[in-house]
Amino acid sequence: MNYFAHLYLAQPTNDSFMGNLLGDFRKGEDTNLYSPAVQAGVQNHLLVDRLTDNHPAVRSGRALFSRDTRRFSGVALDVLFDHYLISEWQHYHTEDFDSFKAQCYRRLSLRLQAMPPSMQPVMTSVIERDWFGHYATYDGTLQAIENLARRVRFPNQFARITQEIAHHDKELREGFRVFFPQLVEEVKRRNIENG
Repeated sequence: MNYFAHLYLAQPTNDSFMGNLLGDFRKGEDTNLYSPAVQAGVQNHLLVDRLTDNHPAVRSGRALFSRDTRRFSGVALDVLFDHYLISEWQHYHTEDFDSFKAQCYRRLSLRLQAMPPSMQPVMTSVIERDWFGHYATYDGTLQAIENLARRVRFPNQFARITQEIAHHDKELREGFRVFFPQLVEEVKRRNIENG
């Protein structure tokens, strides 16, 4: 899952929000130096990643992509799933999207100085450039995926992935609708952050 879904699956605290995103920036970091709540957030992030990577609907979604783009499909699906969550927000949350988004940015802003150096500029960009607002639109999401594909440093055909997403959008969205509620329930059942 990408940043927005990780925050959706976090606890409503600043430390949990930070920890649930720190999972992507922990390489070279001693996460034991952070508060227990941040550490629990990191563990929740890792659980979400494992459950996502191993879910049959996600595996089936990745199999829809060509050999040229499949290696990048996990990253692309993470961003696309954020879009699906936002575009169907009323099915998953009682708070309106704009309020939740503002809460995300506020909580992350309050922890920016405590974040590792590799995480600070990314989170600053998320907030200042309103990434989650861009993910609310299909075109904004595809543009974000194209931008990520362009940053890959080895020769690849990943830029084509948005065409493949458009071709398989219906199946991918249906897969998300099966997968995401099951993910939410399993995260609740494991209850890492409150255990």
